[in-house]
Amino acid sequence: MKKIVLFALSVGVTLTAAAQKDELKEASKSFKKGDAAQTLIILESVSATIGSAEDRYQADYYSMLADASLQLAQAGETDRYAAAIDAYETLIAVEEASGKARYSDAALVSLAQIANDYVNMAVEDQKAANYSAAAEKLYQSYKLSPRDTIYLYYAAGSAVNGSDFDQALAYYIQLRDLNYDGSEKRFGAINVETSEIEYFDKAMRDLYVKGGTHKDPKDETTPSKRSEVVKNIALIYQQQGRNEEALEAYDVAQAQNPSDIALLLNKANLYYTLGQPDKFKELMNQASEIDPNNPDLQYNIGVISSEQGNIEEARAAYRKTLEIDPTYINAILNLSSTYVNEGNALIDEMNTLAMSTKKADLDKYDALKEQKDNLFRESAAVLEASLTSLPTNNDILTQLKNIYGALGDNENFKRILGLMEQS
Repeated sequence: MKKIVLFALSVGVTLTAAAQKDELKEASKSFKKGDAAQTLIILESVSATIGSAEDRYQADYYSMLADASLQLAQAGETDRYAAAIDAYETLIAVEEASGKARYSDAALVSLAQIANDYVNMAVEDQKAANYSAAAEKLYQSYKLSPRDTIYLYYAAGSAVNGSDFDQALAYYIQLRDLNYDGSEKRFGAINVETSEIEYFDKAMRDLYVKGGTHKDPKDETTPSKRSEVVKNIALIYQQQGRNEEALEAYDVAQAQNPSDIALLLNKANLYYTLGQPDKFKELMNQASEIDPNNPDLQYNIGVISSEQGNIEEARAAYRKTLEIDPTYINAILNLSSTYVNEGNALIDEMNTLAMSTKKADLDKYDALKEQKDNLFRESAAVLEASLTSLPTNNDILTQLKNIYGALGDNENFKRILGLMEQS
């Protein structure tokens, strides 16, 4: 009985192998005829037993499965790309294990083509504002070609555009862990006809220069994107309310690029939203030291100093802003307002003294009124000085009109009204 059972099993295995071989032949014929769909149907009939087949038949199976899936994917059934990738990768693994590579080189070429297809589809998704879908495809392209980290970088950007911040964060963290640099070598030359710089690969650039259509060749290296990656990690943490993680990420980014103004400003803004104005001002001052001619930095220092009640610091910052940019409207108005506000703060005390009949109180009232009026005149002087460069600005003219009205200066009040009518 044992011999009969063994014989029966042996026959069974032989028949299965023969059936597999026949089905694979049929699948091959079908694929050569261009019927990829029928090829997949035939291959499905042997899919359950292919793992027990000889290596060469497994390679035949996965090669046809991959090629047929790719053909249908490129014809529009894009959901079949995943099956093609899986089949190509399995094919390569089978041939590596067997030590006989008949299809692996072609499989690698096909995987590269799929990576390119994903990039092209991602471009179309982006045109249609399907940013999350574009991010997924770009990430798939990166997975197929891990050395092309630029696609992971683009995937992260697309995920941000699609407001998929969790996915974007995952991509940026991968880039950080890969120590992604992202800088590129560019080869430029001036187009003789247009006088504009154009960029090519080195060989083409050199050819154009030699041919005389371009001149002044220049090699450039674009800036590293490392600090941008870490900064974006921090910004996403901040957007998600994960403020402690955001601050840690900013610290890392600052260590990598301590002179990055945008980084300092983002970190400063986070401290501001956390209710830490002192840290905000400290970082703004650091930024100002790096970029002393940036009026926005000086203006923000003025704003926070004013909020903290440091009026003289605020005025100094606003004046520094106007030294850099005399037309900085908000700095003009804010500087003027510091004098008005200081003058207004005296009015309550003046009103109390005005009710008194004591000479000492009335003398103090007169002194406070003179102090208030002088502050208002200081405010007006700031605005009058700005009229040289901004003679028709309605905000400046309105504030001047109100000041002269409060001072009872009818002559200047009417003059400003006339300027407002002309503007």
